[in-house]
This record gives sequence, structure tokens and C-alpha cells, in this order.
Amino acid sequence: MFCSLTMIEVLFFGLFLTFVNADGVADVVLSCSLVEEGAGLGGMGGGALFTRTPATLVLRDIPVGPDESLDTLTPFVPPSVPDPDLILFENKVSLPEIPNAGMLLHADCNEQEVMCEISRYTPRGLEEGSDPAYFMVSLSVVGFDFSTSLILQTLPVDKDQQTLVQNKLSLPLSQSGTLLTKVIFLVFSNINSVSAPLRGDVLLNCGFKQEEIPLAPEVGLEWRLQHRGKGRKVLEIKAKLDDTEGATVVHGERKGSSVDGAQVLSEGNVSMSLTELKVVDEGTYICTVNLGHFHAQQVIQLHIIQPPQVSLSEEKLVLSKGSPQTLSCHCAKYYPLEAQPETDSFLEKSRTAVYSRSTCVLHYLKSYTERLKQGSFQSNRGANRRVGA
Repeated sequence: MFCSLTMIEVLFFGLFLTFVNADGVADVVLSCSLVEEGAGLGGMGGGALFTRTPATLVLRDIPVGPDESLDTLTPFVPPSVPDPDLILFENKVSLPEIPNAGMLLHADCNEQEVMCEISRYTPRGLEEGSDPAYFMVSLSVVGFDFSTSLILQTLPVDKDQQTLVQNKLSLPLSQSGTLLTKVIFLVFSNINSVSAPLRGDVLLNCGFKQEEIPLAPEVGLEWRLQHRGKGRKVLEIKAKLDDTEGATVVHGERKGSSVDGAQVLSEGNVSMSLTELKVVDEGTYICTVNLGHFHAQQVIQLHIIQPPQVSLSEEKLVLSKGSPQTLSCHCAKYYPLEAQPETDSFLEKSRTAVYSRSTCVLHYLKSYTERLKQGSFQSNRGANRRVGA
């Protein structure tokens, strides 16, 4: 169900709105930040590294599934009086479609926070400030596996003496006071973080889409791993989009890493598989797709886990009055090494005896900052519980 909203004026308070059209598409209005470099380089001279200015992104005509209830049939209506101080990006979502964009339709009703950042983008090889202008949009939903990076290109506007110019960006506005744009390229992922077992396999999801007219004849892909201040290339691919024989060149620097070259060309699927995972594979993976002058990326966290081998010092304890005994719980060969063993016990009473049951639990801590050196899996940890009669 969509939130029932009728007053467009609430847009200017920075809220998230959904407007649904009768033809099975919806307009979504997102409160964003325009991120720019600050006046002070490196924070020197009292200037901030980056400045943030409120901005709004309107995604028009997002497809709505047939099972959705269309209880609001009011399309997005721009401000009645154009304001050159407002930063209002308008974008019609057609091709390429934003994967899983339907999640944005329900975010506000479900009290989910949508993160939206917009920044100027200068394509490689083009001069800054060239026409048309380009912007990078980073979208994600906090706590959910939705993340995408969009590259927007401004559309031409018929200029006359009445044409308004956006005061901060110095770009011409449409008659309704919006910056008309289109999505020309996007990189997305449906996972932000994934856990996988030691010596297991994992698939790191990443994909790209572009407008119908290809931006370049060749696509480049690079997967990199960053961990504890160090980085290394994991896999690199160059593929010609015309699907000619021998058009895909794969260079994997990590044994057991692979990308399906056929899916790169047919679906824009650049997901990477890793086999026989080791501790050194843990970290932040960066998927970067290069298409001509343009590039965008996604970031995925990979956590390695290894369940412990757990044993008790005694399987059965016979207790006598005045003779307490110690039950030890031993955990070995687990990861991450910050995990701490604890014991829990409870009593069962009968007419003739009291039984004490003890459970050994290994709790994994979220902090990785104090991890022991990689590879030291053989260290044992234990917890003792003194059991009385």
C-alpha cells in the first residue's frame, strides 16, 4: 500500500513522497544532498572538505507491479512558481530501468531511510563544465540490500529571455523549474554485506545497465579488495559488446575468482564468484565498471566465518553434597577470533534429585579491530562453570 499524499507543498520540507499514475507507474520524490568540495583543501583554513546542500530527485514513471494497490492516482506536480534557488532534478525512469526500484516506493511507508547523494561528475577525457552536464547519484536504503549508482546527463532546454537559470549550478531550468535529466549508465548491487564459511564459496553480486545506444564498444570491469589499509586487484575483464569471438579477456589475480563472460555481454551481470575462501579474502570488495568516458562502482563487505568445534570436559557430572565440581567448555578452530565462549545452565527438579544442564555458547563480537594474526586458528578458548550440589 502506498501512503496517501495529496499536497505537493510538503516536498519542500525534504520529505520522501510517492505519487502513482493510473497507467501502472509511479513517481518517487527523494530528499537528497548535493555534495561539493569545500573551500578549504584538506580542511585547512577553516574550510570543510565537503559541503552539503539540500536537493530533490524526482524519479518519474517507475513501473508498478500488477499486485500493487493503486490508492493514490495523483502524478507528481512541479512547483506552481519556479524557484531558481531550488535544486530539483527530474528524471524519467524508462531505459535503463533501475533494478529493484520498487523498494523505493514503500520506503517511506515502512519507515526505511533512503540515502541519496548527488555530486557533479566529469567524464574521463572531457573538460569540466562541458555541455551537457553530468551528475553522479548514489542511492541506498539503510538496513536493506539496495544500492545503485546512477550517472545523469542533463537534457537540452529551449532557451529564451524567460528561461530561468539554477543559481548554484548555473544550469538552465525547464519551464516548471526542474533540471531535466536522463540516466545514461548505472551500476548496482543487491547485497551490501555477505558472510561465507571458511573454505566455502561465495557470489558477490554486481551489475550494470546503459541506455539503448551504447556509450562505448567495450566494457571494462575491475574487482578490487581493500582490507586493513591495503588493496589489491582480484580480477579484471575487458569485453567487446559486439560479442565477437575472443572478445572477452579475463585476468584473474586470485585463484578461484571468476566472472561469467557470457552474462557480462547479455545481461550486464558482472558478479564475481570466489571459491575455497581463506581469511585473507575477507574485506571490502569494490566492483568498478568502465564504459567509455564513464565509470561507476559498488562496494560489498565480505565476512569470513568458521563455526567452532565445541567440547565439554565432562559429559556427565555426578554431584554429591558438599563436593562442587568444575565443568569446562572448550571452543577451538573458529573465526573470527574475537568470539567469546560463555556457559549457561538451568536446574530441573524431581522428587528425588536435582539435575543441572550446562550449555556452551560461542558469541561472535562485531568488532574486528583487535583480531589476532590471520591463520592462528588452533588457539583454544574455554569457559568454566562451577557446579554445586
